[in-house]
Amino acid sequence: MALAIFDLDNTLLAGDSDYLWGVFLAEKGVVDGNYYERENERFYQEYKEGRLDIFEFLRFSLKPLQENSLKKLENLRKEFLKKRIEPIMLPAAIALVEKHRQAGDVLMIITATNAFVTTPIAQAFGIDHLIATDPEVVDGGYTGEVAGIPSFQEGKTERLKQWMERENQTLEGSSFYSDSHNDIPLLEQVDNPVAVDPDEALIKAAKQKAWSIISLRG
Repeated sequence: MALAIFDLDNTLLAGDSDYLWGVFLAEKGVVDGNYYERENERFYQEYKEGRLDIFEFLRFSLKPLQENSLKKLENLRKEFLKKRIEPIMLPAAIALVEKHRQAGDVLMIITATNAFVTTPIAQAFGIDHLIATDPEVVDGGYTGEVAGIPSFQEGKTERLKQWMERENQTLEGSSFYSDSHNDIPLLEQVDNPVAVDPDEALIKAAKQKAWSIISLRG
């Protein structure tokens, strides 16, 4: 069975779940609105420009997990999924996932966004395998730090390699769908790289390398 791997934000979703989670927390008064909005926007622009310091960003984005109870966070996440994520789950993306499911492929989401935010999103797509940035947990609580390698840029490739070794899986016949030039290292590893509504840098790379370019946004 071949791997069908999907980036999440701005690929399967018509938006960025990490960014939207920050906006949602600010709207709910969980974080300081002005400060969080300003920093959230800065990090998002740095991500799009390919110059994001992932560890600086993670210290920022994981802090609310440390500062709030798990019960409160889970209630917020449930509302977030319903109000902010379900409306941006692209119908064409759902159909694409189903096409690979019917073909018998092994489905996976691989994303830089942390696993607390993305686990229920993967479940909503019916995708069992998720590689995401893992928040550190000690004594049942989030520490605000990252555990292991962040699933970002070359980190996605390394995390996938670790997963394949554990699962005795290969990249034979594999596909990877992504919108971002940050994912070029992993796109170069699979048999069928697909640029999905790509940013300008990925469009350029995809054309140079003769990769498929598609849209899931109609």
